[in-house]
Amino acid sequence: MAGGRPQGAGLSAWGIHHDAMVRWYAFKSNPFPSAEHCARTARGAGLLKEKVPMSVRESDCFPDCLSVSRSARKAGKKAIRTVHGVRGAAPQALATLLGAEAAAFALSCGFTGKPGQLVLVPDAGGAPVGLFGLPEKGLRDPYLFGTLAQDLPAGDWRVETPADCAREDVILGFCLGAYQFSLKSTETAGKADKPRLVVTEAEQAGLAVETARSVCLARDLINTPANLLGPSDLARAARAALAPFGAEVEIIKGAELEKAYPLLAHVGNGSERGPRVAIARWQGSRAGEKAPLISLVGKGVCFDSGGYDLKPSSGMLRMKKDMGGAASVLALARLIMTQDLPVRLEVRLGCVENSVSGHAMRPLDVVKSRAGLTVEIGNTDAEGRLVLCDLLSEAGEHAPDLLLDIATLTGAARVALGPDLPALMSNDDTVAQAILDAGHRQADPLWRLPLWQGYAGWLRSPVADLNNISSKPMAGAITAGLFLERFVNAGQRWAHIDSYAWNDSSRPGRPEGGDSPGVRALFDALCRIFETKTDAMS
Repeated sequence: MAGGRPQGAGLSAWGIHHDAMVRWYAFKSNPFPSAEHCARTARGAGLLKEKVPMSVRESDCFPDCLSVSRSARKAGKKAIRTVHGVRGAAPQALATLLGAEAAAFALSCGFTGKPGQLVLVPDAGGAPVGLFGLPEKGLRDPYLFGTLAQDLPAGDWRVETPADCAREDVILGFCLGAYQFSLKSTETAGKADKPRLVVTEAEQAGLAVETARSVCLARDLINTPANLLGPSDLARAARAALAPFGAEVEIIKGAELEKAYPLLAHVGNGSERGPRVAIARWQGSRAGEKAPLISLVGKGVCFDSGGYDLKPSSGMLRMKKDMGGAASVLALARLIMTQDLPVRLEVRLGCVENSVSGHAMRPLDVVKSRAGLTVEIGNTDAEGRLVLCDLLSEAGEHAPDLLLDIATLTGAARVALGPDLPALMSNDDTVAQAILDAGHRQADPLWRLPLWQGYAGWLRSPVADLNNISSKPMAGAITAGLFLERFVNAGQRWAHIDSYAWNDSSRPGRPEGGDSPGVRALFDALCRIFETKTDAMS
């Protein structure tokens, strides 16, 4: 969200030092916390030791796809056009909205009111008025409103819908549809006029906008090329995103990391860009010492070559997105913080690069994990689970009320479920059902796969406690989940999300590139599991 806009990182200042550029990017990705949170954070401002260019600090206007109408008097000073959300195209209903001539014009243009269809007609004064086909009654599809951000003419637009159409869907979809990511040197970012959605001040500070900010933070991180976002850069981006909300952020590297996270360190041995672990701790303003503890773990493989089990070139093309789990965890953590949920929160990101070199891990290496289990490396391209397992072990040492990890872990999950449905695995049926129900409520679906214990034996190793890959060419997503489960304490409530974190092509509200499916559902589920009332409960 460059310059406070949902425009991506926009790294046009190529002359600056790389580290400074990443700090610049990371701050731009941080969608600026509320004044309340900034005030709470001021006491701990020493957490942010890296300076941010003043030009970035001045861009506190996210997103420019919104226009705040502070009063009817002020709104009257600028032309505000209207889009009417409708279901169907009954001539009499359209005539009531627009007048008979405009309604006839819309019908002559082929308007049928199908979901996502947009047509512009002139009003009595010749100014454009929009008709937009809404989702069917009872169905939520916030992404559909992304069409408006792409297809409306420049200017300020008020969207009017029936009472049964959620206003937060309009706002969220419009903001997500306005997102762009570009590193083009010729780009005149922010200079071209674009459509803007008219909202109130309360809506601008509401959950829908904060959700869009959080999702776009994840999108920016995933879309950033690996040469601009290595392990240390991702860790610093985590600090930039969470520290302004009062989170204590620690970045671990070097000998300390090798001792505490031996498997993660082994994955990172092959890269000149050493691994990092970013740990953030946060407590809501209403959370006491006994408040529920939520622990989030994210896979942050900034680029995955496959290691010595090298991927084919076609398999590497999108591997900058292999840190999509870490980006999604950051989006979820940020959303929790913006809503000041009465919980304690821990975030652990394993930031690493899986490369090939004389120092890289080799097939059949055996490494002792943090938990004490020895792991044989059956395949160097199954590195994500190695990154996660030490972090899961450490998280479990604090006995969280819920442990949740997100990772772009297996191609098998995509074969089974395609790109849009993250795979959900959990050792707790109540937690799993809460997440599935939230996915349905928020139109952000996930699909549950079983932790089928009958396949656990497929991870046996003749020389170690377990192998990092299955001995069978089947059920790869499930066996990956079973591997992770070995590092989760008995009785610990745990859920694992295997996400694609990418849109292969552009659709309304979902432009081609990085994304964080499931984050909205997970936030809603956490609110329900821990009985926290927010706007997400609508």
